[in-house]
Amino acid sequence: MLEKTNRMNYLYDFYQALLTPKQSSYMALYYLDDYSLGEIAEEYDVSRQAVYDNIKRTEAMLEEYEEKLLLFEKFQKRIELISKMKKLVGNGENSGDLAEMIAELEKLD
Repeated sequence: MLEKTNRMNYLYDFYQALLTPKQSSYMALYYLDDYSLGEIAEEYDVSRQAVYDNIKRTEAMLEEYEEKLLLFEKFQKRIELISKMKKLVGNGENSGDLAEMIAELEKLD
């Protein structure tokens, strides 16, 4: 469950501009603020089922966006590459070139 929550938080960060205000609000409350379905339903004066359906549809949309745009996948690859490069710098291998490359990659985020 924690893995799904983390994934949804990242996808939300990358694609929230593509969501409607209502979708964005529900996702932020549910995943970022850890509200229950009941609390969100009470906040918006709708049923728990309506909140659940909206969140599930929005999750599916976020996954579709990721499938097409791959922003999260590329982000993960950059993080992995930066980590490997930092290890090489720590070992003293071409530290000048690697340090410059790390700085460039970090600027991309």
